[in-house]
Amino acid sequence: MSGRRVQRVLQVNGLHMGVTLSGAHDTSRTLVLLHGFTGSASGWGDLLTDLALPGMRIVALDMLGHGQSDAPADPQRYTMERCQADIIEALVQLGIAPGEAILLGYSMGGRIALYCAFSGFFRALILESASPGLADPTERAHRRASDEELAARIERDGVAAFVDYWEHIPLFASQRNLPAEKRAALHEQRLHNRAVGLANSLRGVGTGAQPALHERLPELNLPVLLIAGDSDTKFCAIAQQMAQRLPQAQLRIVPGAGHTVHLEQPAAFVALIKQFWHSLVVAGGIEAIK
Repeated sequence: MSGRRVQRVLQVNGLHMGVTLSGAHDTSRTLVLLHGFTGSASGWGDLLTDLALPGMRIVALDMLGHGQSDAPADPQRYTMERCQADIIEALVQLGIAPGEAILLGYSMGGRIALYCAFSGFFRALILESASPGLADPTERAHRRASDEELAARIERDGVAAFVDYWEHIPLFASQRNLPAEKRAALHEQRLHNRAVGLANSLRGVGTGAQPALHERLPELNLPVLLIAGDSDTKFCAIAQQMAQRLPQAQLRIVPGAGHTVHLEQPAAFVALIKQFWHSLVVAGGIEAIK
């Protein structure tokens, strides 16, 4: 499989889950990728090849409601608990055993990845522009109401209108500096999602619905790489706060990038992943960096 990509659809806990594979056949060195909201496995683009070190297998999953995965009508099917069960079941079907895979999540995928890391299935964790949720119950309730309003908007106006809105929110302002062809490819990928899937994803794993994990961070005793772009000040601050609470954390702030580091500074992003992998596999561990 080295040098090419294979797309599959797995039957996972009664639903279909899309998966894209690249790199080596060996499952003992696996990097699992979880995309952000409105994304998909295909949205990682050339990174599916660039991240594949010699002997490494790349597994990019389509989260429920995105890409080639099913988009059920029940929002409860999208919860963090169900996401974790789906992800682990998909990896087991691919022959991946506990302790073999590094889990990498971006934004929404990062929040899901952090939750899944407490399962004990993964050997290490990489979080790009991610958060542990909202600690304040009142703030969480307000965000849940805001997510519901956004979900209703998607269902009412459709995916195309929502994507036009979504691409112009301040969080993604720095994406306007991407080359035109990259922006066009990202736009096209987002359009391939379904309204019910995006809406219910917000209801099931939106920031308002996510369990707050702040108090549990000191329990997560595995290597963690935290990545944020220097112009994304909100998520830089969140990453810094998480780094202080995680027992084995490396924090890397990437110059010239906003929320989507892997698209805005792909070479720097790949270099960070490779350095982290080297520290795990070759050096035999990592030294916590605060």
